[in-house]
Amino acid sequence: MSFPARTTTAEIELGATLQPKFGSDGLIPCITQDAATGQVLMFAFMNAESLGHTLKTKKATYWSRSRNKLWCKGEESGNVQWVKELYTDCDQDVLLIKVEQSGAANASCHNGYKSCFYRKLTDLDAAAAGTGFKLDFVSQPLFDPAVVYKKK
Repeated sequence: MSFPARTTTAEIELGATLQPKFGSDGLIPCITQDAATGQVLMFAFMNAESLGHTLKTKKATYWSRSRNKLWCKGEESGNVQWVKELYTDCDQDVLLIKVEQSGAANASCHNGYKSCFYRKLTDLDAAAAGTGFKLDFVSQPLFDPAVVYKKK
């Protein structure tokens, strides 16, 4: 799938045509959010091929930088992300997809959590002072990754 060429700043920022800005590496950042709750589930990258696949199949498909290949979310875990809406930011260099997640665990994180954002910084003031960087877990895992992601 090819996307419209980027045109004028006015058309990119205020127009009604998707003109995604892929970086020099061919990637665009993508934030994934639960369509029902608004919870941020994960962050990943897409390239033109994975964005096209996502639009055609309605299954969130990303570009795995570590594996250097397309990655259809849920292909191993069964926790598929069904795309309900796709947004772009003002200059079209970031995507936001809202998904409905299916699968036994209903989880997006490879560590077994619903969201990849399962820890938060305990004390912002201590971190600002450089005296503390402790993380607190804000949720519990929903599945055991060792069981779901068996070595092949």
